[in-house]
Amino acid sequence: MMDVFSGTGRVIAMGMAAVARVTDTKPMHPSGVVSAAVLERHGRATPVGVPWLDEPGSDDAVLRLSRSFGLPSVLPDVLGFALRVPGERPVDLLLSTTGSGRWSRLVFLPRHDAGSTYGSVMAFSSPAGSVRLAAWATAGLPSAPDELAVRVAGGGVEFVLAAAVGTGDAEPFARVRVTGLWAPLDPPLHFDAVRHAPPGLPAAGPIARMRVPAYAAARDALGDPLGDGAPAGHARPR
Repeated sequence: MMDVFSGTGRVIAMGMAAVARVTDTKPMHPSGVVSAAVLERHGRATPVGVPWLDEPGSDDAVLRLSRSFGLPSVLPDVLGFALRVPGERPVDLLLSTTGSGRWSRLVFLPRHDAGSTYGSVMAFSSPAGSVRLAAWATAGLPSAPDELAVRVAGGGVEFVLAAAVGTGDAEPFARVRVTGLWAPLDPPLHFDAVRHAPPGLPAAGPIARMRVPAYAAARDALGDPLGDGAPAGHARPR
């Protein structure tokens, strides 16, 4: 019998695929700003038994900030934070603007400020229990792509990455330091937070089961394979 959440994901996937075929664009987060970045992990203060969260390390990364529905910039939108660590086994983080409380972080919230709190409504499994990730900028940021590009090009854009276990507080474990705009500004780049979950943190729960068919349908509709590395092009230094 088909899992109810997988089945719901398939229905959503059909709708997303139809939109993608008609518009020839991404059905969600149609436009954004891509930048080169460095992920600097310093480790979580309270270990969870996952080296990627507990231990220090540094990786080159690609960051895409976007508006989910492509609404006019005068209106709030659910904003997206998509981080890729390229490589043979890439890591993709897909976060959206949510609340910051133990329950409100499970709810998508429209925002104007791209420096707001982003969260992974989808859970990850760890030896310490269910984990959800969060990110927030160290300063406010515009969400309109043209204004955001200017702000990123000016330098000094940084985000904090944090992880919460269960209903506990989100504890910082890393920072994302933006190092330059990508050229072209928004190259084709598809993320898969289930297939490319962080090492030791498999995606889990109903949201993960819903996302699998939705990701596949959106990629197939656009005729684009899942990229496992950095986007084509180059980073423009600050």
